[in-house]
Amino acid sequence: MKILPKYFSALCIVYVIVLLGACTQNKNDNASVTLKDSLKLPEGNEYATTDQSPMDISYFPKEFPQNKMSGTLLLQAPVARVIYSRPHKKGRPIFGIDEKNLCPYGKPWRLGANESTEIEFFMPVVINGKNVNAGRYVMYCIPHADKWIVVLNSNIDSWGLQIDPSKDILQAEVPVQKHIPALEDFTIVFESAGYGADLIMAWDEVKVALPVTFSK
Repeated sequence: MKILPKYFSALCIVYVIVLLGACTQNKNDNASVTLKDSLKLPEGNEYATTDQSPMDISYFPKEFPQNKMSGTLLLQAPVARVIYSRPHKKGRPIFGIDEKNLCPYGKPWRLGANESTEIEFFMPVVINGKNVNAGRYVMYCIPHADKWIVVLNSNIDSWGLQIDPSKDILQAEVPVQKHIPALEDFTIVFESAGYGADLIMAWDEVKVALPVTFSK
């Protein structure tokens, strides 16, 4: 009878060691997943892989999709929407002078991933003092340390960034703002303003706001 408690104590010690080892392994695994990719992939889809830069859409007004689905409010046509793919930072340097940066200063960037980022206006608007007709446009930018040059281009339905400068319809300089904390996922969203809306584009520690003027 005296052997059992000793055996039980030894068994408990082994169990604790194994449990601690498992916790440490899980912690290391989680850290590696977070560093490598913030998007955790589900398993078992035999038909398609999960896109590492999922497509997203932003409307103005923001609540337009919810109102349309609910059908409970008087629905007005939206002013604009942006369709884009959201890349993740994944520990990489994003903006900077080095060629190793994902978005080097002075070089065009498609404002997302995969297919070209597209903005659609459902009514005429004014950007940087210029009238922009209702319609679809490709949108890209040229980032710098203190400003971004945001460009609208009519070369729609293109993959990546196929620049045809002859189809640029507008360029607008917007100042760079500091964003704290850093954003893991690139984000485009509209925010209401007195003159219409600001198109917010933010990633890492960088944020810019493109003013869009329209009649409310």
